[in-house]
Amino acid sequence: MRVVVDTSVFLPGVFFGGPPRDVLAAWRASRIEMVVSGEIIQEYLRVGVRLSARFPDADLDRVLDMVAETATLVSAPPLPEPVCEDRDDDKFLACAVAAGARYVVSSDRALLATSPYRNVTVLRSRDLLDILRVRTPAKE
Repeated sequence: MRVVVDTSVFLPGVFFGGPPRDVLAAWRASRIEMVVSGEIIQEYLRVGVRLSARFPDADLDRVLDMVAETATLVSAPPLPEPVCEDRDDDKFLACAVAAGARYVVSSDRALLATSPYRNVTVLRSRDLLDILRVRTPAKE
């Protein structure tokens, strides 16, 4: 199952825990295929560096290395029209559309409000984890 992970889930998963960390654990266990674009990686890095200064015990570099090694990188052209109230969040939808991903996982209200967009559903971490509990561990 291809999934785009918004920064609002990715970084809390790295630095804090809870359902966002469980989403990342599902990715590490190959229960989901994480899909990213260059713009998404840049945002992970930009925001992650700021958080690393405040929470130096988290190993952001190791997780970003894993993204570079195992996430599926796609070229995601901008959407033809603005979709999200926060236009900067359109990159997550664009990535999902370009990759044929069914889900964007996010805690961002503006992004959640866009769901569904084309064949992409934006959902919270807990909702994705619920979907994974009823599916077999195999990738789609």
